[in-house]
Amino acid sequence: MSEGTIGDRVRGVISSLPDGVTLVGAAKMRTAEEAREAIEAGLTAIGHNYVQQAVAMRQALSPWLEQSGRKVDWHLIGHLQRNKAAKAAAAVDMIETIDSVRIARAVNDCCNATGKTMPVLIEVNSGRESAKAGVPPEGVMELAVEIAKMPNLRLRGLMTMGPVSGNPEDARPYFRLTKELFDRLSTAEIGDGEMRWLSMGMSNSYRTAIEEGANIVRIGTKLFGERSTDQS
Repeated sequence: MSEGTIGDRVRGVISSLPDGVTLVGAAKMRTAEEAREAIEAGLTAIGHNYVQQAVAMRQALSPWLEQSGRKVDWHLIGHLQRNKAAKAAAAVDMIETIDSVRIARAVNDCCNATGKTMPVLIEVNSGRESAKAGVPPEGVMELAVEIAKMPNLRLRGLMTMGPVSGNPEDARPYFRLTKELFDRLSTAEIGDGEMRWLSMGMSNSYRTAIEEGANIVRIGTKLFGERSTDQS
C-alpha cells in the first residue's frame, strides 16, 4: 500500500497531473468516510462500478456536501445493465460506459422522463477482449451516430480500459488506438461535435494514458490503498 493517508495520496496525485486532466476516484467497495477524506483533500469526481453503490454513497455524503458547499461529480465507470438505467440516470452526472444502442436508448428514455440531459462516453473495447464490455473499435462511429440522435444524451468522448497488465507499456497501443478514434470523432461533426473527454488509465497506467492523450484518469488503489476485490 502507498504510504500516507488517503488525503496525502490524493493531494500527491493531483499535484502530479498536468493542467486539464481530471482525476476520478474509483470508489468501488470504498466507504463514504474514505470518499469524504479524498474529497476534503481536493478530489472533485467519484467513479463507481455499480449503480447501487453510487446511490448509497451519494445519499450518505449529500448532507455533508450540501453543508460544506463542496461540488462533486459522480461518474458511472462500470458496465451498465439495462434494468439499472433509471437508477443510473438519477444517481450520476456522467456515464462513461455506453457500449450499445440498446443501453443508450434506455438511458435516454429515463432521462427524458425526468427532463435530465446526460453526458455520456462510449466505452471502447480497444483490446477486442471477448470477456470485456465495450464496443469494438470498428463500431465506435456507428454507435456515435445513433447516440447523437437521442435528445437527452450528449456524447462527450470515449473511455477504454485496455487489457489488464502489470506493465503500463503494454496498454500504450490500446490507449493510442482509442485516442485515434477520439480524434476521428472530434472532426466528424456528429451531433454537436463537442468531444471533450478521453477517459483512460488506472493506478498503474495513468501516466502512460496521459502521454497518449487522456484527460480523465480513473484511479482507485493509488488513492485509497489495496483491496483484494479492487483492481483499479
